[in-house]
Amino acid sequence: MKKSFSFIDLFAGIGGLRLGFESQGGYCVYTSEWNKFANQTYRANFADDHEIVGDITREDVASIPDHDVLLAGFPCQPFSIAGVSKKNSLGRDHGFACNTQGTLFFDVARILEAKRPQAFLLENVKNLQSHDRGRTFAIIKQTLQEELGYHIHCKVVDAKGRVPQHRERIFIVGFAEANDFSWAHFPEVDAQALRMQSVLHPQNGSENPEDEHLAPFIEGKKGKVKEKYILSDKLWAYLQNYAEKHKRKGNGFGFGLVDKQGIARTLSARYYKDGSEILVRRGRANPRRLTPRECARLMGYPEDFKIPVSDTQAYKQFGNSVAVPVVKDIAALIAPFLLSPKKQEVACG
Repeated sequence: MKKSFSFIDLFAGIGGLRLGFESQGGYCVYTSEWNKFANQTYRANFADDHEIVGDITREDVASIPDHDVLLAGFPCQPFSIAGVSKKNSLGRDHGFACNTQGTLFFDVARILEAKRPQAFLLENVKNLQSHDRGRTFAIIKQTLQEELGYHIHCKVVDAKGRVPQHRERIFIVGFAEANDFSWAHFPEVDAQALRMQSVLHPQNGSENPEDEHLAPFIEGKKGKVKEKYILSDKLWAYLQNYAEKHKRKGNGFGFGLVDKQGIARTLSARYYKDGSEILVRRGRANPRRLTPRECARLMGYPEDFKIPVSDTQAYKQFGNSVAVPVVKDIAALIAPFLLSPKKQEVACG
């Protein structure tokens, strides 16, 4: 495959957005991620000729290369609402420089304003739409459309069917020029197509425990999941009691059990605490957590994706990630509308 368009990877995490766009011939020219552990995983999996920039808020826009597509899974921070008339009366800036200053979305906006890429993809939690009674999302749309002049298309996508996990995220696609892009062409999938069996360790001898990608998680001739992933009696009793207490109060708080034929709840960054949202059923025995390798599979990462960090950090990283197959399909929708790339086409090495 030829590398046909360039992109930058902001709030990059461990590279989930990047994998999706590389699958369509994109090549990364700039990366920003502040978390040192995420950087460790990112660097282990992507060999670049550019450094990973830590704090994008301190970065001079002039140092960012020209690019065709901006990718950003930006964190949602509170947005302050201030009247333009009041700002004018005080002689202060208005527009996105006023309404989003102090939020990480501001850094996305200032890069879009300065670099004017052909397109962008922004990703966030579904609740971005309802945050602060919808005012946060209204500011984001106003900034992108009215202040910066991009044509935007928003959609909440559930990863279920592409991975065996119920995971809803909002994706905002934007183009500098109007075109025929439409979410109507986003491929529909069978929500029941994939089950947990596709990600769980089979524990039947078909996985090699000496494989470098599996060795930290399984052992023995049958490749059994290591005992450290099985819940202790104390923790399992606590989770059951906690769930029963809330059940009596009439709410749904509690653990989530799943088997080979099930579909998981949303994997979150807090999974490292007790694993309660996705526990693998083990008959009458105590359930277990997913291993980090199973989490990688649950998010659609390739089998050879390296996990060089501790389990705690790995759980946080995959819980914060995008579902890679979703991004691949979105990238496939965007790619045909990228014309006359700013970077000269280069052959893939």
